[in-house]
Amino acid sequence: MITNLVEYFENNVVKNNALKTAVIDRDEQYSFAFIREHAKKIASYILSSNIDTYNKPVGVFLEKSVDVVISNIAAMYSCMPYMNMDIKTPIMRISNIIEQVDPVFIITNSQYEPKIKEIYNGNIINVENFDYNIEIDNQKIQARQKMHIDTNPLCIINTSGSTGVPKSVVLNHRSFFDFMAWSFETMPFTDNEVIGSLSPVVFDIYSFELCLMMARSSTIILIPDNLAMFPVKILQMLEKYKATFLFWVPTIMVNIANMELLNKADLSSVKLIWFAGEVFPTKQLNLWRRELPYTMFVNMYGPIEITLDCTYFIVNRDFADDEPLPIGYPCRNSDILILDDDKEASNGEDGELCIRGTSLAMGYYNNPEKTNAAFVQNPLNPYYPELIYRTGDIVCKNSRGEIMFKGRKDTLIKHLGYRIELGEIEHIIVSVLKIVDNVCIMYDKVKKEIVCVYENESEISMADFRKKLGDALPKYMMPTRYIHTENMPRNTNGKIDRQLLKEIYIETVKENKSKQSLKGGGKTV
Repeated sequence: MITNLVEYFENNVVKNNALKTAVIDRDEQYSFAFIREHAKKIASYILSSNIDTYNKPVGVFLEKSVDVVISNIAAMYSCMPYMNMDIKTPIMRISNIIEQVDPVFIITNSQYEPKIKEIYNGNIINVENFDYNIEIDNQKIQARQKMHIDTNPLCIINTSGSTGVPKSVVLNHRSFFDFMAWSFETMPFTDNEVIGSLSPVVFDIYSFELCLMMARSSTIILIPDNLAMFPVKILQMLEKYKATFLFWVPTIMVNIANMELLNKADLSSVKLIWFAGEVFPTKQLNLWRRELPYTMFVNMYGPIEITLDCTYFIVNRDFADDEPLPIGYPCRNSDILILDDDKEASNGEDGELCIRGTSLAMGYYNNPEKTNAAFVQNPLNPYYPELIYRTGDIVCKNSRGEIMFKGRKDTLIKHLGYRIELGEIEHIIVSVLKIVDNVCIMYDKVKKEIVCVYENESEISMADFRKKLGDALPKYMMPTRYIHTENMPRNTNGKIDRQLLKEIYIETVKENKSKQSLKGGGKTV
């Protein structure tokens, strides 16, 4: 019986593939044996401290590198959940996270240690000064492993909170085991995958990549964060190391398609591509599918409060450029409820997507109020305690029985007497009109205006917009304000930062800017 991810790592991977490359970091290659040895030494140091560390969080404040991988696995050997923190995040937000989670150790390096010391008085491990000559204490590690159960937390992932204080989502080992079992049964994974790892280490996609490495001896290519602005170099890395699996947020894939870069590198080794986190415009997906006809593309869906994802759709038929993709079917052992208030929506009717099953997060760390508000009793089951997570996403089933994403509850508006889903306007502008790179539709409740913020190299006149939209949108859905920005603000996961965009818009309106452009629109957060 396996209770900890390191059991996969020890018994299946390192035992049989000790000298195989586990991590490629800036052209340096590190074997599974190297990773294990360094992780166990840090774990031995942690366990030698006179501190109660069992199930207590260990923070990691490092740029994406092999040191993060080692630190995360060291936490697992110590039976402690790891919490990766974003080095680009403002120090006040990091301080809020640390105050809320209170990690017993933070692993960092000489570059970031002074910043951590400004806000944290606990135990710090500097990977550059660490004595890797210390003996590995296998006895203490094994004793700790015997205490471990599979519902212990594996990692803590921070997400934005409406009050300005991040919510720290707790995910356990069992839920990752469950998702891996489904993945290996459903998808063509082998023991020789080469992963093009583009996601930041603070994202759950990275945690799944780490699982693939530890459970199936996959090799992770750590694509540096600073290459996001140079997609050609990313593609060249994939070609150089013959990547076989990608799990990306669609934004970078859309940019690569729009820039006509897919023929700039040989990606024939890539056999499986997952995408998740936001809607992938079908037009750009079709460009990828035409360029890589033998690759399986899978649309994954799931909020951070679910371990990785809870629905999937293997793109196995052709879609028109203006046809939205389904989010598909539930992953095995995840149940999807489509609720209209507290009742099941009728077939084909819209409802809120809610989830029950092993995949649910354990809640928000040190935040029972938010946990109790999001993880609630299943209204369809009055007989015994059973939690569901209410996503706030509106979905329905199509005639094929596939789940279709319609939008967010908070993007459904009433305008001129009509019920409008703002996401539909975004989809039409990006996929159908093909005149902008990215778009975000907001609603100004005060002025009763639909506002279109669009990303493009050059500004497009309102007349051109309205002329092109005239055949695609009814008048009541037509934006009345168009705001140009050269670069949408994005969060660390690569998604459009809608909250920041809204704040910038509000400030712009306050200052009565006459020019239709956003100050700070190019800021990345």
